[in-house]
Amino acid sequence: MAKTTEANRFNRQYTDLASRRFGAQALACSDDFFAEMENMLLPEPAQFIADRYTHHGKWMDGWESRRRRHGGHDWCIVRLGLPGQIRGVDVDTSFFLGNAPKQISLEACRSDVAPDGATTWVTLLTTTPVEPGSHNLLDVPPSAPAPEAGWTHLRLNIYPDGGVARLRVYGEVCPDWRWYLPGELVDLAALENGARPLACSDDFFGVMENALMPGRGAFMGDGWETRRRRGGPDHDWMIVKLGRSGLVRKVELDTAHFKGNFPESFALEGCLAQADACPDETGLWIPLIGRTVLSADRNHRFLMEVQGGHQPVSHVRLKIYPDGGVSRLRVWCEPQE
Repeated sequence: MAKTTEANRFNRQYTDLASRRFGAQALACSDDFFAEMENMLLPEPAQFIADRYTHHGKWMDGWESRRRRHGGHDWCIVRLGLPGQIRGVDVDTSFFLGNAPKQISLEACRSDVAPDGATTWVTLLTTTPVEPGSHNLLDVPPSAPAPEAGWTHLRLNIYPDGGVARLRVYGEVCPDWRWYLPGELVDLAALENGARPLACSDDFFGVMENALMPGRGAFMGDGWETRRRRGGPDHDWMIVKLGRSGLVRKVELDTAHFKGNFPESFALEGCLAQADACPDETGLWIPLIGRTVLSADRNHRFLMEVQGGHQPVSHVRLKIYPDGGVSRLRVWCEPQE
């Protein structure tokens, strides 16, 4: 349960299961008099506006309860956007200085309906101190394993009251494969289907996780973008662990919003590797799509061009020449057991 301030420690390894981009929602809370509970899940960083007030008092960008006078503590229940195994959380108290909670605890449950008074909650984190005005990155110990299908809801308890700017819930997605029919093509490079970006040559302007997000990119910053190459190898790259191994049947590469900075061309490779491994240059990479010229601001689709689709792959490596930005990568496969 050690706290750390190491930047990006969780989001480099795991997916934010409480992201509103996946449909996460704050369902209920004990009190949100000063600032609404929904603010905790907003995707953008919290902000502070010194002279902004509401009829309830100082406007704060987060969830904030009123001052408790009769004991007890406040709480908020969040429905996760994706079910999963929770590995860590960021309880962000940015700008909450004299009004931050002193401690927090976390509980989780799996439920197909909204939790109620009969719900059985499992403790993930016992009462833990948090700092005001800080990103409180807290590990969830392995002593609280999720059910096979993953947790669906989280209850954040704050002691005794106060404000939390943002809540990020990092973990491993547990897709429900029962919903997919035999022979159905599935985008195994989607975060919501359990994919994870493992490594890349560079992501100076846009993190690699963006390329695996749902929907089409909303703007240029909503993609993976590298800095301009000034020597060295002739291409940038990104390695993605698929949600499960599969036979590649269709690929989409979208350069939406990338106009003066899209890659000149790209290539895609695949390999079959151990689930916890990150293949490198020594991996047995097979070509899926040979080097192909790209266009600006366009969703490129490949079907007949896909080669090697008769071999299942667990990882793919996207190469872009020489550098630039990619909005989305989709790898449609027939999942394998």
